[in-house]
Amino acid sequence: MTTSEQIKVLCVRMEISISELARRIGQSPQNFNAKLKRGTITEKELIKIADSMNIKYEQSFTLPNGEKVELRNE
Repeated sequence: MTTSEQIKVLCVRMEISISELARRIGQSPQNFNAKLKRGTITEKELIKIADSMNIKYEQSFTLPNGEKVELRNE
């Protein structure tokens, strides 16, 4: 599943429109929709999305033994 698809699923599950999400992260709906279509959502934007919905965004690597190495932005 692409990042854009994940964001769309997230919006459905959180009962929020893509347009409302765009406004919450300080973008116009037109600009945000264009980014979704191009697949150019940045990690900073993903963090903003999570913050705007009061949910957690995680990024990590999973090793063959199942251990996770989490990446954190500071």
